[in-house]
Amino acid sequence: MIGVRQRAGARSARAHALAVLRVRSTALGVALLPAAAAVILLAGHTTGHFGPGWDPARWAVTGAACAVLGCALVAGLVIARASPAVSPTVTLDERAAPDLYAMVRDLADRLDVPVPSALALTPDCDSWLEDRTHRTQSAGPRPGGPRSAGSHPGGVRSARSAREAAPVLVIGSPFLWWMRVAELRALLAPVVAGTGPSAHPDIAASRRFVRGLDAAVAVAERARTGGTETPRPLRPVHRAVGLLARLMLRAAGPHAAEMERGVAAAASERAHGVDYGLRVVAQEQVGLAYAGWDRLLTRVALPAWRLGLWPTRLDAGVVSALTELSRRDRLAEGFTSRLGERPACDLLEEPGAVDASVSLLAARLFLGERPPRPPNAGPARPDGPGGPGGSADPDSGWSTGSSRNADEAGPDWTPVEWSAYPDEVVDRIWRTEAARLFDVLDEVRSNGRRSAGVHSTEARGTEAHSARAHSTCGTPVACADGALGGARGGAGSGAPAVSGHVEAPVGGQLEDDGELCGPTLARILDRFSSPDETDALAARITAEVARAEAASAPGAIGATPGAALLPGTGETHPAPPAPMGLPLQPPRSGRELLADHVTAAVCCAAVDTAGAAPGLDWLDGPVLLVGGERRTDLSRLVLALVEEGDQRGLRDWLASVGVRPDKPVRLV
Repeated sequence: MIGVRQRAGARSARAHALAVLRVRSTALGVALLPAAAAVILLAGHTTGHFGPGWDPARWAVTGAACAVLGCALVAGLVIARASPAVSPTVTLDERAAPDLYAMVRDLADRLDVPVPSALALTPDCDSWLEDRTHRTQSAGPRPGGPRSAGSHPGGVRSARSAREAAPVLVIGSPFLWWMRVAELRALLAPVVAGTGPSAHPDIAASRRFVRGLDAAVAVAERARTGGTETPRPLRPVHRAVGLLARLMLRAAGPHAAEMERGVAAAASERAHGVDYGLRVVAQEQVGLAYAGWDRLLTRVALPAWRLGLWPTRLDAGVVSALTELSRRDRLAEGFTSRLGERPACDLLEEPGAVDASVSLLAARLFLGERPPRPPNAGPARPDGPGGPGGSADPDSGWSTGSSRNADEAGPDWTPVEWSAYPDEVVDRIWRTEAARLFDVLDEVRSNGRRSAGVHSTEARGTEAHSARAHSTCGTPVACADGALGGARGGAGSGAPAVSGHVEAPVGGQLEDDGELCGPTLARILDRFSSPDETDALAARITAEVARAEAASAPGAIGATPGAALLPGTGETHPAPPAPMGLPLQPPRSGRELLADHVTAAVCCAAVDTAGAAPGLDWLDGPVLLVGGERRTDLSRLVLALVEEGDQRGLRDWLASVGVRPDKPVRLV
């Protein structure tokens, strides 16, 4: 029965491949039809069957045939020279993963299919075969870099057979670190089995035809949008070829989709007898790996990427995240005994180097162009695991798919180890968001005074902001009227503070009109006395976050890269589509953003005055550690303050932790 289904899938794939090729033959026939008519007229004139009356028709048809053949030749050249899209991957040489190559070769022998031409890793929870034999894709192997698309794990193929080489096997890197060797073998069996149908000439030819059309459409789209890689005189030609390619894709697309379904069905049936029982367990681990990988990327790696930092051990981090997820939610039975088996990353010679390369590729895929170098980051590093692309060691055997040189790559990402993540990422995020919150408080206060007719305080507000920006924890802060923070009305002075907004004593600094100033929690608590002020703060915070992201999305902190304000509202902060197959993050309202910034200020104060520390949770990202334990109740109390104006719960929490609201918060 299995053999019958396998043959049925193969026959279906070949039938639809022939249908795709018939589209190509039809297009070629249409292009040759005027030439055939011209040949008939010329032959009739030579033999005397067509008299002088046919001369105008003969010359007209001949001219049309030459024009059509010229257009067809140009279109064919554009389609043939267009480079199909290639997935960004980290290509593994056999020297970097001899055991992994041996496992894949053994799978291919058992399945009686061609061996994949090369292995590559992707920062995603998926595996597939990718044909990279297009003539414009092969640039030759670099020393110590990836093999060319025509290379073979067991040796170098001849130039004549390179065009028919098996596709590249792309493996999701989280699988290597989370799955055991037997599980990975079972998972890859149906993927490797797909090289069998791919070796069929009709299927290979139809795939090349479809890839060429798709690449021509992409070239036409870039020409339409004014891409710099297309010379201006050739842009109309590329746009015209793009229209023709779209017509042929519309005719061949359904057959190509059915062909791929047939190939997948035949491959699945062929692999049915290889580790089928273990494959069920492996598929369960795929779902678990995706859940942990999603949490790690969106809640742990993304905050670092926004700062221009890239965690260098994402795949090792996913093991910690999945371990915590399995322990917390009990998603995996026999979890402890499973971890005692050999992990698939042992099939690599240098797992740490490969992990660093995949981690850097993940950062580039998520945010695109690399961000500006952070201040005091030091000189740029040469190409390497932390550099613009490629391997630091020419004999390492692995390399990223990027081929840009260091000189033209621009500023580099800055690596960060997991041990330094709390100080380099979490603390920087908190202090940047706290600084933004106090900037907004200064702006709202200044606008309120101008609306009341007090124009002379604008210069003093600028002085206060400058003094606050250069203050440190425990150092007196200059208020707008020139007094030192803590010298009037503060808890440090021993005198109660009296203002029109809060009851004495509160601490902090007071201006002449009784309003709190300076980067203290007391000033923040004072601003949530009325809903109108809360809405104003939320709108300002949302605008500032959107403005920072518009200026430099990778360097912005506090929201999704590329997000912007909804026109006319200033309240909702929508998130753009996320790359790498990650789910969309829900839009955050202005009050949610405000609550995040207030939480950051409270965490900074706790670190500065109560001996707390920034921490990292593998599933939830940045956390506050008090006495070495994670505090999970802070966000609920801050949300009550922002949404309801209830200060009692947060004040009690501050008192229990030992945070003094009157002490200045260190912002830089």
